[in-house]
Amino acid sequence: MGKFFKVQERGSSVGQELRAGLTTFLAMAYIIAVNPGILEVAGIPLSAAITATCIGAGVMTICMGLFSNRPLACASGMGVNAVVAFTLSQITNGDWHAAMAVIFIEGLAILLLVLCGLREAIMNAIPVSLRHAISVGLGLFIAMIGLKNAGILVANESTMVALGDIFKPTFIVGLVSIVATVILYSAKVKGALLIGIILAVLTGIPLGVTAVPEGIISGLDFSSFGAPFQADTNGVMGIVKVLTTPVLLVFAFSLMMSDFFDTMGSAMAIAKQGEFLTKDGEVEDIKQILIVDSAAAAAGGLFGASSITTFIESASGAADGGRTGLSSVFTGLCFFAAAFIAPLISVIDSCATTGALVLVGFLMMTEVTEIDWNNLLEGFPAFMVIAGIPLTYSISDGIGFGFIFYVIVALVTGNVKKVKPLMWVAVIAFVAYFIMLQI
Repeated sequence: MGKFFKVQERGSSVGQELRAGLTTFLAMAYIIAVNPGILEVAGIPLSAAITATCIGAGVMTICMGLFSNRPLACASGMGVNAVVAFTLSQITNGDWHAAMAVIFIEGLAILLLVLCGLREAIMNAIPVSLRHAISVGLGLFIAMIGLKNAGILVANESTMVALGDIFKPTFIVGLVSIVATVILYSAKVKGALLIGIILAVLTGIPLGVTAVPEGIISGLDFSSFGAPFQADTNGVMGIVKVLTTPVLLVFAFSLMMSDFFDTMGSAMAIAKQGEFLTKDGEVEDIKQILIVDSAAAAAGGLFGASSITTFIESASGAADGGRTGLSSVFTGLCFFAAAFIAPLISVIDSCATTGALVLVGFLMMTEVTEIDWNNLLEGFPAFMVIAGIPLTYSISDGIGFGFIFYVIVALVTGNVKKVKPLMWVAVIAFVAYFIMLQI
């Protein structure tokens, strides 16, 4: 096993990989409770949504580990599931089978682009400065997610964001998570991120944050599997409805753009922590990663779990020592187990992972020194990416800002020859994407 995954070759150990895999799973475990709750709004039975979420994440995470041999984990992505529940389900008149068919078609389209080499080629066409900026922007984004989960950072009508209630239990648990993680990490304790999560979960028990599970064992419900090929009350299959409804195809394109660049950014961030990002900002084994990720999006629609994608929280496992696909395989096995004990796993509140996410955000900030801030062409587009990702709360939107402004600055500074052809293609696609978001 160690030889197959090249564990020793990459300076790791089986124990270290298993620990990292568990860290990643705990950082992602909230999806087991959150995703089914959102999909239930779309009409999917809760038990079926739980099964689809766990099995889908387990299957695709194991595939990622075996095929790419890198420490990335996959699960139903936040954001797209909300689109399924609150937008697509309305357009399809409550037919969640058609909504999942949109996800399925979008995933197949991305997979085709990967197999044709276009997705990888666009990644390679990104200027080095923007690659570093994506890592920095994602660092801020990850930290922001962690702070938001704990209620340390909250929405405010007057100032957009503000400090949360310091006496709120989730705030206290989140703060304990950060302090414990930083102390353990500074003391070079192995598994600092994992131990930090566990201590935060324990702290949450007397505070009422870590809830008492309503049960331990749960059965499996596969009724959502094959959703795109299931028929509505009129006997029309979901995939047929999508292929004959132009507005649904437009949504498929919009979601494809989001998935296309979200994964690009996430892979770079995780690669930085997992030490498989080159000095030029290229992700090693990126083609294998993109193939699995693209297939995962289609699988998410097929399982009825919404789009399955590479989770940025995987960076916590990579930062905790994950260097191979073995950690991903273990994470996937944890998701399989969670399918049977979902009530127990779902008590882990997302605020308990705040420390891990904030520390990873800090570690990713080191990339900022690699950007030439004295060069307008390198610096300004990079700034737009760094500011855009967390402030729009969207990886793809932030990357889009950087791409577009790179071309604009290149034009006004006489450096248009530095813009590679595929960057022009990406910019045109982003402009179309932003316009569609407003229609």
